[in-house]
Amino acid sequence: MAEGENEKQSRAGVANGAAAYVMWGLVPLFWPLLKPAGAGEILAHRMVWSLVVVGVALLFVRKWAWLRELVRQPGRLGLVILAAAVITVNWGLYIWSVNAGHVVEASLGYFINPLVSIGLGVLLLGERLRPAQWAAVGIGLLAVLVLAVGYGRPPWISLALAFSFGTYGLVKKKVNLGGVESLAAETAVQFLPALGYLVWLGTQGHLTFAQEGFGHGALLASTGLVTAIPLVCFGAAAIRVPLSTLGLLQYLAPVFQFALGILYFHEAMPAERWAGFGLVWAALAMLTWDALRTARAGRARLARAAAAAAAVPAPAGAQMQRESAR
Repeated sequence: MAEGENEKQSRAGVANGAAAYVMWGLVPLFWPLLKPAGAGEILAHRMVWSLVVVGVALLFVRKWAWLRELVRQPGRLGLVILAAAVITVNWGLYIWSVNAGHVVEASLGYFINPLVSIGLGVLLLGERLRPAQWAAVGIGLLAVLVLAVGYGRPPWISLALAFSFGTYGLVKKKVNLGGVESLAAETAVQFLPALGYLVWLGTQGHLTFAQEGFGHGALLASTGLVTAIPLVCFGAAAIRVPLSTLGLLQYLAPVFQFALGILYFHEAMPAERWAGFGLVWAALAMLTWDALRTARAGRARLARAAAAAAAVPAPAGAQMQRESAR
């Protein structure tokens, strides 16, 4: 019965994880619907309405204890402010890049994000890499050089998205808050500047909210749901499936973004860009293989240790206690 329940939970976790990454992968279809609003206005609405959505969610589940703890820890609160600043850059750049016709280059940022995260771990946390990880990072650097030649410039959109999201993940690891709570804290930091920016746009006559009809206003307000729903699904997956499974599912998002860039938005993909992306995919394949191999070896070691522990005879006192219990 317990085994069947575990399998059910695992399937639910995979379904939630896949749903989260597919929604993130399809979000390039959403941002163009918000035109004629510019990237700055869209970003500000995303911050404001995300706080509204997560605030309602927290009222519903009545989870507020984390807030008191956070306010009492200035260092941790400072990390939340840093996370909010970094994710602001990431969100704003991504919205702009999609609406400016750079969907493929934006997808590359999330393909190379695992490689950037590894590099940040080495540089900032002193982590040691296995040979396969070093090889993957080296191939990733070569891919960036090839793509720089192909674009005629460094792929700065991809690099900025990857480094901002990698830094965001690193900071969130230090903060150690749940998904909804973390989003609530970050959007609370973003709320007043975002609201102030929207008010300023209104005074300048450049605010499109409520000026382009009810449907347009509703779409801008729905940015909160577009932000929160995938995060809720991701949180449901994170507690049900291993990190190795989530690591594989994460590639769904850039795959969908890449496919949309080519098939839906009809962005150009000359040979040198295919070569650069091919190198990135080779690096990711090597990274995934190494992670799965290491996880398998770790499980085997644990199984051997458990078998060895079970084979050790019980101490005489413990044996006598078991006999008397019978």
